[in-house]
Amino acid sequence: MGIKLGLVGVGAFGRGFAGLYRRHPLVSRLALCDLDPKRLADCARDHGITETYPSLDAICRTDLDALVIITQPWLHAPQAVQAMEAGKHVYSAVPMASDADGNRMLEWCDRIIETSRRTGRFYMMGETSYFRPEAMYARRRRADFGTFVHAEGMYFHDVDLPACSLRDVAKARWGRAWTPAKAGGIPMHYPTHSLGGFVSVMRARVTEVAAFGFHFPGDDWHRSDTEDGNVLANETALMKMSNGATAEIKEYRRVGAFGHEGFSLYGTKASLVDSFGRVRWMTWEAEADLTPEAMRDPLPPDVAAAFRDESGETGYGGHGGSHAYLVDEFVQALYARRQPAINAWEAVRYLAPGIVAHQSALRGGELLKVPDWGAPPAS
Repeated sequence: MGIKLGLVGVGAFGRGFAGLYRRHPLVSRLALCDLDPKRLADCARDHGITETYPSLDAICRTDLDALVIITQPWLHAPQAVQAMEAGKHVYSAVPMASDADGNRMLEWCDRIIETSRRTGRFYMMGETSYFRPEAMYARRRRADFGTFVHAEGMYFHDVDLPACSLRDVAKARWGRAWTPAKAGGIPMHYPTHSLGGFVSVMRARVTEVAAFGFHFPGDDWHRSDTEDGNVLANETALMKMSNGATAEIKEYRRVGAFGHEGFSLYGTKASLVDSFGRVRWMTWEAEADLTPEAMRDPLPPDVAAAFRDESGETGYGGHGGSHAYLVDEFVQALYARRQPAINAWEAVRYLAPGIVAHQSALRGGELLKVPDWGAPPAS
């Protein structure tokens, strides 16, 4: 018997996942849910789906196995908890929790883990960096690095990046409720793209962090009179890992000329180096440029076939082709009744260090410890 799924939130981002879940060979039923009746009807029509629900409460009352939550960031944590309490496994878009108050975010991390443990429902965070080609390649070659020495992660996304303006994103998320007070944002409260790749390869967690911030003079977006009151547009953190290595991440919202997401990882025997999109595998003996095709893991043949587009090529989706893998991992985990790769305990390793890093930046770079939630129970 296949997996019965509900997709909650069919806006611009959620709609892109509807087709992948609809075509996955292990999904026997897909329902849609959205508060906007027209948006819901349009997405259902476009994907040939007849089962729809007008609210999270309504879809939680169904016999669906799991819910895929792709709503606004501040809704992810409470909606994930509600769905697990209703007996559903949960996939949530990133981040798993979002709030102007870092301590409240940490409390939501606690609550999601406690709820997953108590209910036995699986939680997965849809962190794209985990399934970027370079992360998959680095995990395959983990033993070849030798001893890990240092990692560097970055997410450079200028407020006015032409391809994806954060001003437009904020206004679209809030709709008519948007006001200038909802501008801003705390860069280190969204560190998952910087951390997810190399943390997944190292299989280690951040234990301590010290960070500093940059205030852009005259910044009209990061201002003290916004709801989060944050004036730091860029934040840089130095971290100590549980395996003895060090790491540095950069979350920048004021950096001109380009946007970039990636990581480099250095070992005693080999290194993976991302020079703003040029990814190289380097050893003493040789250096090789790597293409996305060479780095990607193969999808299961039936899944790859199901995801092929009209040209006959497998459609991997956005964010470095990670979307297809995120969908497949969640479905395969449910089918096998195992913890997903990016389960709740893994997800907090990608989020909590940034929360603590911002607290450090507000204290002038004070070295702070990062909470440890341990490992998930055996499936």
